Amino acid sequence: MTRLQSLDGRSASLGRRDLLIGGAGLALAACGQDKPMTASRTPRLDMERLDREIAALAARAAPGVLGFGLMNLESGEFWVRLGDRTFPMQSVFKLPLAAAVLSEVDAGRLKLDETLTLEAEDLSPPWSPIADAWPGRTTYTAQDLLTAAVGNSDNTAADLLMKRIGGPGAVSAWLQQKKVDEIRVDRYERELQPNVCGMASFREAWKGEAAFNAAKATVSPAKRHAAMLAYMADPRDSSTPRGMLGFLRKFDEGELLSPASTRRLLTILLASPRGAERIKAGLPKDASFAHKIGTSGTEQGLNAAYNDVGIFTLADRRSYAVAAFLTGSTAPEAARAALFADLGRVAARSVR
Repeated sequence: MTRLQSLDGRSASLGRRDLLIGGAGLALAACGQDKPMTASRTPRLDMERLDREIAALAARAAPGVLGFGLMNLESGEFWVRLGDRTFPMQSVFKLPLAAAVLSEVDAGRLKLDETLTLEAEDLSPPWSPIADAWPGRTTYTAQDLLTAAVGNSDNTAADLLMKRIGGPGAVSAWLQQKKVDEIRVDRYERELQPNVCGMASFREAWKGEAAFNAAKATVSPAKRHAAMLAYMADPRDSSTPRGMLGFLRKFDEGELLSPASTRRLLTILLASPRGAERIKAGLPKDASFAHKIGTSGTEQGLNAAYNDVGIFTLADRRSYAVAAFLTGSTAPEAARAALFADLGRVAARSVR
């Protein structure tokens, strides 16, 4: 359940610190490597509290399965529960996707003011205000799509960006190049979301929430339930809590993107209104939280994915990575949100 890891000590850029109300630099070279613990100005994580209180929250989440990780981004000390278990990401995948897109910008292969045209075959299932607006609007800049995909979790925006940089295989290759382990991006949203419901890949006639739900209703309840169970067990499009902490560490330390692109992505994450009722609700009011949530639909009372990952920075400039994944929950959405708010409270109490 508990894991303490040592790190090499490199600091984050001043730009990131300023943007996140400060925040000390990361020090995790890679989850799983053994390196000596460096001197830290921040308090040690309260491991006993984490052991006790996260276990209680995991019991409360049952029969859902809760994975959780917390990391001190200065010392590299971290704690994980089910750290090596894979969890379906849902829209959390848009965070590594966005980083891969911005890496293309850094390399000069993509410009943020480049215009992309949306065709019928590019439409994706809800949530997607961009699909809802088609064909009234068909052109968007890469920056428009990046903001929509990350800040508003728009599925069409994410798919169009992923197509532009070479598809899921290109994102996977980028993650491998950056030595980001235990995160998989395998499908477009137009494939994944219908698959979760036992449907074929998305088609134009299913555009909009009402049409998509009507199409989903033609699939038998037994088939939809079986598809949901298969999705929960599928290693594709998944992450482990440990892998997500490793990604956040590399992102924070500036190993993934240029300082300008790091700041751009952090700005979008900080400005997103989504998920305010989750971990953010349990953090101190004067803390900032750059984060991405992911949520699946609920099928016959079973929710496959309810997630929240990101970096929170306290008023005194200490920064921490957090990754929370819940799968197989039968609780209503309000109860899941309350659980995640309590995860935020435990995290905040454990770093004092």
